[in-house]
Formats: sequence, structure tokens, C-alpha cells
Amino acid sequence: MMTGLKLLKRLCTARGISGFEDEVRDIILKEIEPYATSIEITPLGSIIAFKKGANPPRTKLMLNAHMDEVGMIVTYITDEGLLKFSNVGGIDRHVLCGKPVTVGNRIPGVIGAKPIHLLEEEEKEKAVPVKDLYIDIGAKDREEAEQYVLPGDAVTFNSIFDTSHGMVKSRALDDRAGCAVLIDMLKNNLEYDMYFVFAVQEETGLNGSRTAAFAVEPDAAIVLESTTAADVAGVDRENQVCNVGGGPVISFMDRHTIYDREYYRMAFRAAKKAGVKCQAKRAVAGGNDAGAIHVSRSGVRTVAVSLPCRYLHSAVGMIALEDYQSMQKLVFELAEMIAGGGSND
Repeated sequence: MMTGLKLLKRLCTARGISGFEDEVRDIILKEIEPYATSIEITPLGSIIAFKKGANPPRTKLMLNAHMDEVGMIVTYITDEGLLKFSNVGGIDRHVLCGKPVTVGNRIPGVIGAKPIHLLEEEEKEKAVPVKDLYIDIGAKDREEAEQYVLPGDAVTFNSIFDTSHGMVKSRALDDRAGCAVLIDMLKNNLEYDMYFVFAVQEETGLNGSRTAAFAVEPDAAIVLESTTAADVAGVDRENQVCNVGGGPVISFMDRHTIYDREYYRMAFRAAKKAGVKCQAKRAVAGGNDAGAIHVSRSGVRTVAVSLPCRYLHSAVGMIALEDYQSMQKLVFELAEMIAGGGSND
């Protein structure tokens, strides 16, 4: 497996839902400490790494990716030893039932619901509400379950990490792939000084990036993210948002942000200069850390570069290896352009 993919695997298989990013943060710190000029951990737990370049920048630039993933949190233990839970981040309840999970870092379980043969006819046609689901760890009663689990414990999906057919299939590609790209960039020599933020709690309110942007006070920001690709059977092309294999995705607007128009166009020029494919996001939908960053202090000029990812916010997402490698090249080129003052070369 390529060195970059080994790092991506370590990041994606680490467990780190919002508020529980410690394992992911430890991996990132170990990777970047030999290369960063300085590193700060914010009170919420985000990493702010500064890397000195060959020259001072004309535009103070912050690059941002988030460490956390969607998951669940235990809320209650029933008398029968079953775990009730709430979602952490936006998870489609259609994908929950029957999924294997890990509670904490070591307790295996499975998400269950009332057996299908006991459902009323109208219930069979609907997704089971989260309130009617539970996690079964095999405990015989509450007392036994409480020996291993308590309310407030994090729950993560179990997942594969597979790179066959030119694809990467894994849990937490949103946004560990973005983190991996920033780590790789930080390890390289840079033309200009830059700040790298690995943010916490994106999935639950953009909290890590909001506080990090306040601390860094950037003039501009590049947000690395994954975005929904609906290029699957039964979806018209105009509704597919973007296409896996079509290159990194550049957004002009989403539910939280109207992106900087000059930087939006610059991203396409950067892709051309880097010799990689690039595509526009064909929908005004979703959101990411840009929503908090671009309104920090008096405002931050912001652009988002996303990986097209099928099955986002589920147990297994899918990206194209080619898109991942293209994102590395595009972001490096775009960052140099912005930090250098917006070169049109």
C-alpha cells in the first residue's frame, strides 16, 4: 500500500466522533511535529500548526480540515441491558439498523430494532426512528451492561478499509481524507508561511473551526472536505451533485456560505496548472467549516475544495483514489496562489 494510503488508513480506522477526537489528534500530532514550525492545541482540542515558508505571504492563509466523524452516543441503558442512543452529527436513519458498532474503544455491538415479522404492514415501509433503535452488546441485563458501558460513551461504526478497483472504501473519509492531504502538504517545503487547522466538532456545529479561525485571524481560508456524490442508479445527472472520478469539487454556494467568487475561479485555474480534473458542485446544499470561518471576526475570504464521496455519513463511504491524489495537487497549487496574492499564472 502506498505510504499516503497507509496514513489515510490509520486516520480512517481511528475512532473519533465529535467531542472524542483524541485518537485522531494523537496520530496527526505524531505525523506533523517534525515538520511544523509551531503547534498549538486550542481549549476545544483543535490543532493549529504553523509552517514557515521560504517567504512571508502576501495573504495570511489558513487551511482547514476536520478530525471528527459522525457517530452515536449512549443515552440510556434499559433493564434488559440494551443501549439507547442519539446520533452525533447527521446520519440517515435508513442506514442504521443491523450495523455493527463499537462502544467506546473496545465493546462490540450491533444496532437492532423490533424484528420484521412483528412489524405492522405500514411500519415495514418506513425507516425505523432512532428512538426505536437500540445497541445490543449481548449483556443479559442493565447491571451487566453497566460493567462495560455508561451513558455518554461514544459509539462508532465498524468498517472496512479497501482500495480495490481504484476506489477507497472506508468509514470517516469525511474528513480524514482532508486531514491526510493537509499532513502531506505540511511535510513539504512551502513557498509561503501558512497555518494548518485540524478542527474538532465540525459535525455538531462547526465549533472547532469557529474558535480556530478566531485565534489565527486569517485573511483567507481553504476548507478541505468531502461532499455527497449521488452519481448512482436512479438519480438524474442534474441531481447527482458531483461525480466520483470527476476530480475535486469546488462550491460556489451551500446552505451556510457564499464562496469568494475570485477564489472559486482561481481553484479551476489551479487545477489546470496542476494538470488535474476539477468539477463544480451542482447543488446548493449541505455545508462545512467554511460556514463558521468566512464570518469570523470581520470576515475571511474562503474557498472549499471537496472530495466527491458516495454514501457520506454512513458506515462506509467511497472516494476515487484519483480524486484524492488530484486534491493533493490542486490544494497545494491553490494555496500557493492565494498566499502569494492571487497569481493569475
